Amino acid sequence: MNDVVLKPGKEKSLLRRHPWVYATAVAQAVGRPLAGDTVRVVDSQGNFLAWGAYSPESQIRVRCWSFHESDRIDTGWMAARVADAVSRRASLAARTDAVRLVFGEADALPGFVADRYAGQLVVQFLAAGVERWREALVDALVAATGCGNVYERSDAAAREREGLAARTGVLRGDEPPAEVEIIEDGVRYGVDVIHGHKTGFYLDQRESRKRVAELAALCGPDATILNCFSYTGGFSLAALRAGAAHAVSVDSSADALAMAARNAARNGLAATAFECRVSKVADAQKALAAEGRLFDIVVLDPPKFAPSAHHVDKAARAYKDVNLKGMKLVKPGGYLLTFSCSGAIGVDLFQKIVAGAAIDSREDFVLLERLAAGIDHPMRMTHPEGEYLKGLLLQRV
Repeated sequence: MNDVVLKPGKEKSLLRRHPWVYATAVAQAVGRPLAGDTVRVVDSQGNFLAWGAYSPESQIRVRCWSFHESDRIDTGWMAARVADAVSRRASLAARTDAVRLVFGEADALPGFVADRYAGQLVVQFLAAGVERWREALVDALVAATGCGNVYERSDAAAREREGLAARTGVLRGDEPPAEVEIIEDGVRYGVDVIHGHKTGFYLDQRESRKRVAELAALCGPDATILNCFSYTGGFSLAALRAGAAHAVSVDSSADALAMAARNAARNGLAATAFECRVSKVADAQKALAAEGRLFDIVVLDPPKFAPSAHHVDKAARAYKDVNLKGMKLVKPGGYLLTFSCSGAIGVDLFQKIVAGAAIDSREDFVLLERLAAGIDHPMRMTHPEGEYLKGLLLQRV
């Protein structure tokens, strides 16, 4: 048996069922475990704490599978976890054919991500433990979904921290098409699962896209939306399909905006209603302000400004700047939806940053709602790090 023995006093987080063991908490590894091996985590007195996956290259030395000593971490255990995760998302089928089926620690499979886009599955193996069980996990996913096309996108930076090389390619079935078409709340989107961001689409923003559609309908037939960091136009399309008159989508990627335009055509939207600007968001915000443009809805959904705690100060300044400029483009009575996907930026800090931007804008904004990912991106209560996406819905009054 491979045991990982903790230093005295370092067992407290595991007793609270937090799923990570940091290298600094480890006294010794007994039995010479290799990357991905299942280990028995014990306290300094030898008492059982958890079963986990060993990762000698990572600062997270063990990612826990289970806190039940009677469990046996085998193919059957993996299959049961996948089946449970898939079943918990079943209610979303009434709204969409694009769902996150497995979300790492939240589903007791740390480092494993599985998304479904219509008839295509896309998976990521981001930790040594799930890398060891990759074939069993893919088999379980196919069995649980009945979908035989699986593409791997294990190309995130997290793999490097685990000592794993990036890897992409077909795991089961056929090569994905250039664009997989999905439907979400009646809106059609094309998804590039091979080259697109993350696994191809921002599934975590489903609920906020729905909220934008509701706001667009509330604003009436002349409603306008500015969608910054728009990627393939998700918020813009949701607003236009709900009856908005015009959308401006801003992104630095011409390829992303080209797909956004194709998505507009997929939904029968007039080209004149769908304006794209290939630009840095800061430059576009400045230009729109100079043009005297104001919008009923402004969406700010930037990339991760703070990849780690070391970047928090710089990220805070960037978030404040983009929000300050965005606030200047909201009509009186209009709405601002602003987001952060930086795990190192907590909910309270993000709200303080946005509040600072509101003060500097010299306009009055009220907070109407806090926004978050949908039910297919749950957060295990003992693992608050899983809550990476946070958002605020403000109104200018």
